[in-house]
Amino acid sequence: MRAAVKYILLPFLLAFGATDSFGQRMSVSTDLLGYLDFATINAEASYAVARHWSVTVSARYNPWTFNKGRPGRQVQHRQQCYAAGARYWLWHTYSGWWISGKLQYQEYNTGGLFDRSAEEGDRIGAGIGAGYAYMLHPHLNIEFGIGLWGGYGRYVYYSCPSCGLTTGKGEGMFLLPNDVMISLSYVF
Repeated sequence: MRAAVKYILLPFLLAFGATDSFGQRMSVSTDLLGYLDFATINAEASYAVARHWSVTVSARYNPWTFNKGRPGRQVQHRQQCYAAGARYWLWHTYSGWWISGKLQYQEYNTGGLFDRSAEEGDRIGAGIGAGYAYMLHPHLNIEFGIGLWGGYGRYVYYSCPSCGLTTGKGEGMFLLPNDVMISLSYVF
């Protein structure tokens, strides 16, 4: 009985092991620099679809207004941002250098950062990025990256973050830095 199981199971395991297989398939991560951006909550989920390719979805959310109700001192960088894209890994997924592309939507309200004016609007566009993932542990990575995104946006300018006095509005193309990150990733 034991020999029969060995002779049946061994060819099955050899055939299964000979197929194109690779390490971990999924990861979840958070950008530590995002929390320095006025406590923006963020997360990214990734799934490896091949040895060199992974698909990603990410979200950022910031509902906070600081010094609310204090004229001339209110500061905000509120946003909700959603993105979906892909990464090409030069060595293999979740290790080493990568380049990426994505589609992204952002709704934002920023004001009081450098002067009393405020801006709110929404943007849609595409982005590119590059970075490096360093393996700290078989299930823990730290990633460094930077990106650029551009597209089309609509916006409204206000004279201050809390007064609501419109000073202008418009729409047009934009090009902005994006994904300046130091992320902590759990790979499983």
